Amino acid sequence: MPIFRIGLLLYPGCMPTGLFAAADLLQAANRRNGRELFNCHWLSVRHAPIQCAHGMTLTAEATLGDHKCDAVLIPGMWAESVWDVQRTLTENQALLDALRALPPRVQCWSYCTGVALVAATNRLDGEPATATWWMAGWLQQHYPGVNWQWERHCVVNPGHATASGVHGYLPIVCEQIEQRLSPERWRDLNQLMVLPRPLPVAPAFQSLALIGTTDPWLRQLRFAIEAVPASELTVARLAARLAVSPRTLARKTVTAGAGPVGEYARQVKLNQVAEQLAHTRLSLTRIAEAVGFADESSLRRAFKQVSGMTPAEYRHAYQR
Repeated sequence: MPIFRIGLLLYPGCMPTGLFAAADLLQAANRRNGRELFNCHWLSVRHAPIQCAHGMTLTAEATLGDHKCDAVLIPGMWAESVWDVQRTLTENQALLDALRALPPRVQCWSYCTGVALVAATNRLDGEPATATWWMAGWLQQHYPGVNWQWERHCVVNPGHATASGVHGYLPIVCEQIEQRLSPERWRDLNQLMVLPRPLPVAPAFQSLALIGTTDPWLRQLRFAIEAVPASELTVARLAARLAVSPRTLARKTVTAGAGPVGEYARQVKLNQVAEQLAHTRLSLTRIAEAVGFADESSLRRAFKQVSGMTPAEYRHAYQR
């Protein structure tokens, strides 16, 4: 999967807090994935310091027109009324022109009052979208071509995403991350970053929240285990993959606090099964194939030994 390039847009009066938080989430997703999925750059219309809300001054790395990105995250502006929003639009015609000039392939992700900027470019015409509730009447009047869906907090489409509230960046960014991470890696990210509505996890797999692990060896080992089909997973193969001897692999795994390497590998593979049960509707046969177990019956036995539940019981208890 190619790296997804995201522009974090700065403009006068914008509230950049959500951009910083989004960048942190995307970097955490890269870290948990073990390779870069997202690449973030700070953009503005001109090469000049930007006076953001509350007296904060920031400088972008590149201009919106020059940088090639796949999506632009557009924060809200500080506004206490629709007149403040209108004034910001009037004072930022160059920004609106730059957004209009973006190629159709570039997605516009906007939230809170920032949705008004995208609506003013007509990029939302004919599409479903949402925004902060107190702007509903004004937006409906000024941009009737948009299919406004005020009952929804977040609307994601192929060409754009919109969300309500100053924390609207969160559902937009989480949607993108979840599309690109495996279920078990998404759960780790969710737990470490303490995202809203933490996802339940069975006690048997609570110790596998890898993203909080600081030991680089244990992280490397986890990535290697996840990549090898369960039926082909041996200490010798793992050792070869990590360029160490089997004896060194066993010693380093115990030192890192994971216990015997074989038992740790078994737990990691069954955790992958647990994530598929909780986050997908795949049959157990398909899950066994995806994770690499030789057959469904051996998977059932191993899963119950570790979790204390059959796969069907686990799915009933933990399915999202």
